[in-house]
Amino acid sequence: MPTPVGIGIVGAGDVAWRDYLPEIHRLDGAITLRAVCARRERRAREAAEQFAVPRDLAPEWCTSVAELLASDDVDAIVNLTPVAVHAAVTSAALEAGKHVYTEKPLAPTGAEARELAEMARRRGLVLACAPSVMVFPQLLRAQEILRSGALGKIFTARARCSDGVPPWPGYSSDPTPFFAADVGPLFDLGGYPLHAITGLLGPARRVAAMSMRTRSSFVVADGPAEGKRVAVEAPDNWHLILELDGGALASIETNYCSAGSAAPDCELSGERGGVALQLTDGSAPLKVNRPSDGGWVTEAVPHQRTSGPDHILGVGHMVECVSGDLELVLTPEHAIHVIDVIEAARRSAAEGRSVAVASTF
Repeated sequence: MPTPVGIGIVGAGDVAWRDYLPEIHRLDGAITLRAVCARRERRAREAAEQFAVPRDLAPEWCTSVAELLASDDVDAIVNLTPVAVHAAVTSAALEAGKHVYTEKPLAPTGAEARELAEMARRRGLVLACAPSVMVFPQLLRAQEILRSGALGKIFTARARCSDGVPPWPGYSSDPTPFFAADVGPLFDLGGYPLHAITGLLGPARRVAAMSMRTRSSFVVADGPAEGKRVAVEAPDNWHLILELDGGALASIETNYCSAGSAAPDCELSGERGGVALQLTDGSAPLKVNRPSDGGWVTEAVPHQRTSGPDHILGVGHMVECVSGDLELVLTPEHAIHVIDVIEAARRSAAEGRSVAVASTF
């Protein structure tokens, strides 16, 4: 059996407690959770205790990224820090010779993301980039259906991702970073539909976008930041139209201003049928439309998590790549392309014109 990969978790906020740490036991045997690092000592210590970090190795938990990275027992880190520090933490980890799985976005700009990708390449390190939708079971099945040719040429697609209207009751961290001027739903949530659409149908060549800000602030209702007034500095409602290299047009919607939708998160339509699926619930079945066979049918997909986004699949994918058993799918090149699309969308919304996207993956 291969030696388990020593994992250090950096960041113990809401996404760590909700999506990653509760599922990390599924990687037992492939990994050993060596340490948890967080800004707040209490959060780091509680995470280490609850999710069984071995007590025979130091640091079991810490508040210093440098201390974590100095540990020879840590082979790779899972970067779950706030958006603003993703790039700095990933850079430090790569500099220390650690493989990295990083939450989205890889970096605030395409230029910074390219520097990280080059650093990983030079050092021979795996840099796996969230969102990990392209290893989710429903996306893998949709990809299989598309490659079979059963739906014919795909000409149109749409996808959306919304996180509901703030103040997000029950959110266990301070939501302020998500509403900063350089973040907002486009950078926070847009990665899901953008990775899915470009991963299934090919890179974007041109983007046209419109955006608006629907509120100036809100007051946090509960949690550690209860009573805090958060300024909404970024547009919280985005609509994008993409021209894709494969010949399709796609519409993308992402926002923090709508209560929800009954429609599927993603739908692809072709000459001979279509496929509809959820992006952030790996337990949800697909719907496949083959008019020649009677129309829409529901198709279940295999899954381990009972509901919600199965982000631990991305960590598992990184671990398999570190062990040499798999070629990386969650590549920095794809993440860079999505950042380029987001930057082009911001320019388009500001300038009132479509903007070309030069990168590919």
